[in-house]
Amino acid sequence: MANKTEAKVEKKDAAKKPAATATKAKTASAKATPAKAVTSKPAASKPAAKKPAAKAVPAPKAAPKKSVAEIKASQIAEIAQDSSAVGGKETKGISVEDKLKLLLQLQLVVSEIDKIKTLRGELPLEVQDLEDEIVGLKTRLDNYQKEIHDFENSVLVQKNQISESKLLIDKYKTQLEQVRNNREFDNLSKEVEFNELEVEFSEKKIKEFNASIRQKKDSIAACKETLEGRKLDLEQKQKELHDIVSETRLEEDKLREKVKSFEEKIESRLLNAFKRIRKGARNGLAVVNIERDACGGCFNKIPPQKQMDIKLRKKIIVCEYCGRIMLDPELATATATAK
Repeated sequence: MANKTEAKVEKKDAAKKPAATATKAKTASAKATPAKAVTSKPAASKPAAKKPAAKAVPAPKAAPKKSVAEIKASQIAEIAQDSSAVGGKETKGISVEDKLKLLLQLQLVVSEIDKIKTLRGELPLEVQDLEDEIVGLKTRLDNYQKEIHDFENSVLVQKNQISESKLLIDKYKTQLEQVRNNREFDNLSKEVEFNELEVEFSEKKIKEFNASIRQKKDSIAACKETLEGRKLDLEQKQKELHDIVSETRLEEDKLREKVKSFEEKIESRLLNAFKRIRKGARNGLAVVNIERDACGGCFNKIPPQKQMDIKLRKKIIVCEYCGRIMLDPELATATATAK
């Protein structure tokens, strides 16, 4: 009986042991698992304020290229504005209308001088060309003479070379009669042969030089003949030019005196602009009037507003196409009749 009870107690103890071990394992595992760390959400960081991007500075646009006519027009307009607004000491008290009249009168006188020059035609240019050609022919003759002199000197040099070679030939031939062995004979024979070749070469060069001299002399004769003809032509052209100039000299001198008197009355800056326009114009006109609502120089259309400004005669106005100074027809006709 006692053994049976002990066995039951042991069984109970054995049943309690696994339960206790299970509870211990649960507690141990609970301790082993760490508590979840309370992770606080990070405060939402405000995005850094973006710096405004620097605005790209646009490159300055290149100014459009102006034509030559526009540049001329702007220059003349500035000069005209300065002269009308300020008025230099030379033209103090002169109105714009009077300045325009002076410019037109100057233009008419200069045009008369141009007509006198056209009467001469191309004679002055022909005379100049003939003079240049005569100078060139004389220079060519001098060069031919120098070349002939050089060829003659070369002929003298070759003749001296021939005489020296002949003397050596005679000397070696006399020595050939007194040779003692074959070696001396061969050497002397070679010297004689060499000098004979030198003589032949010099004679050939002399013939070439003489042929060149004859050729140069023929060229000199042809050049002299051409030179004489050009001199006669030059004398004739100079005579014709002198006759034409003598006929118009008095008239041209009077016109040039008028030009000087007008230039003294016109402001220097305006006068320089007038001369510059005349130089660039084909027909030599720097002052033109309006014809059929167009510029009298380039025949481009003029806007009505600009025509009104020209008729008012308050400022000097130039053509925006050719740069010429423009006048209204009434002022042009009045000035021309007064002249």
